[in-house]
Amino acid sequence: MAKKQKNSNSAKLGFEAKLFLAADKLRGSMDASEYKHVALGLVFLKYISDAFNTVYEKLQADEYADEEDAEEYLAERTFWVPKEARWGHLQANAKVPTIGKLVDDAMLAIEKSNAGLKGVLPTNYAREELNKTMLGELIDLISTIGMNEESDQSKDILGRVYEYFLGGFAGAEGKRGGEYFTPRSIVRVLTEMLEPYKGRVYDPCCGSGGMFVQSEKFVVEHGGRIGDIRVYGQEMNNTTWRLAKMNMAVRGIDADIKWNNEGSFHKDELADLKADFILANPPFNISDWGGDRLREDVRWKYGTPPASNANYAWLQHIVHHLAPNGTAGVVLANSSMSSKTSGEGDIRQSLVEHDLVDCMVALPGNLFYGVTIPCCLWFLAKNKNTEGFRNRKGEVLFIDARKLGTMFDRVVREFSAEDTAQISDTYHAWRGEEHAIDRRGEYEDVSGFCYSASLEDIKTHGYVLTPGRFVGAEDEIDDGVVFADKFKELKAELGQHFTESERLQKLIEEKINEF
Repeated sequence: MAKKQKNSNSAKLGFEAKLFLAADKLRGSMDASEYKHVALGLVFLKYISDAFNTVYEKLQADEYADEEDAEEYLAERTFWVPKEARWGHLQANAKVPTIGKLVDDAMLAIEKSNAGLKGVLPTNYAREELNKTMLGELIDLISTIGMNEESDQSKDILGRVYEYFLGGFAGAEGKRGGEYFTPRSIVRVLTEMLEPYKGRVYDPCCGSGGMFVQSEKFVVEHGGRIGDIRVYGQEMNNTTWRLAKMNMAVRGIDADIKWNNEGSFHKDELADLKADFILANPPFNISDWGGDRLREDVRWKYGTPPASNANYAWLQHIVHHLAPNGTAGVVLANSSMSSKTSGEGDIRQSLVEHDLVDCMVALPGNLFYGVTIPCCLWFLAKNKNTEGFRNRKGEVLFIDARKLGTMFDRVVREFSAEDTAQISDTYHAWRGEEHAIDRRGEYEDVSGFCYSASLEDIKTHGYVLTPGRFVGAEDEIDDGVVFADKFKELKAELGQHFTESERLQKLIEEKINEF
């Protein structure tokens, strides 16, 4: 097992961290969930202004070009920034009392000039409760990003700052932050295992778009071309959708991200999409997903998911959107591996018997901001006998990664590069990929860490998919979950039953009154 090390990016307090800490001090009494839009909106504005200036200077040097012609910037795939929205103008006026209105006007001017950003940018900087002195200081602070850097490095720095700010605000918000930001450790494992080199990448609940950012990073780091993947997503929270659109723009990622307030279950904006790769972190154990209105949906091929919990609705929605040779990685609560409530055990059995489950990974706790309970990763495959891999039909790999990772601080655990490689190399060696075998050798079961199970093995365990049952974990109970964590999950599950019971009781009373 690889020696545990702290993630070098987090162990050092780099400029992104220093900038975030400085910005966070400026927010005063403002709640992090509100302040993040103030800060991230300005970071985005700085990015597109810097990108604009790079093209502007290039056009100025060309005697046949007009640097004030918006069409010139369209040709360079750069946002057109009107004069009143350029960062230099805002920085020069950072100390004036009307700076809030100037920022709002800048955002509106950019939206008006760029159809792709319509309705995306925050435009409430002039509100009375936002301290204008703080706003001016924040503009001055963000002005330091990219100083003394080459233009292309400056753009990358702005992207890094944006990503760090998203993570920092997720930490400040605690549990709620996980709704729009999936920790990098988890996304890194997903991308390293799925290896989205080429094709369509989809996330049906994309939050702020972190899965797409890491997919693009994977392609670049492994010598691929950015244009080789196309990204698609959907998000029902309008505020989070705006963050995603800005996040993609900061990174220069061409993404088709849809929004409606009904969500992927009730208004699937990409109904015909068949994706090569799906990476998703759906909200855990959601009980109010409106499942009672979707009892006969075409997506429920393996069983109708309970109206009291959306976990198996997400899994089947994802299977429905997989291409014939597609693969998916899904983050879910540990209870999804063993629950038999309201037919969930039957759906899980059907997924296994249809040979859709490729790999299960148990993760340690504390990977999410503000959430100590561990979660798991489901890896699904439409076809286990594709070119480039060995035929693994009738097999499922179980990996118990709960002992990996290092506590970065009191509340957050992170995977090192070695931890991620240990998990992903095991998976790739099991799939029979040469590059993984060269690094790790032929796949072998490792007691306490990994086990390749047959469908018959899984049947003997009652179709419970907890890795601890298969790899031989010690000092664990029932389905391999530590007692304190199991108790919390059972308590949450009991709460869901009470909620459903109350809903049914009200429905009965209404029917009686009608009668």
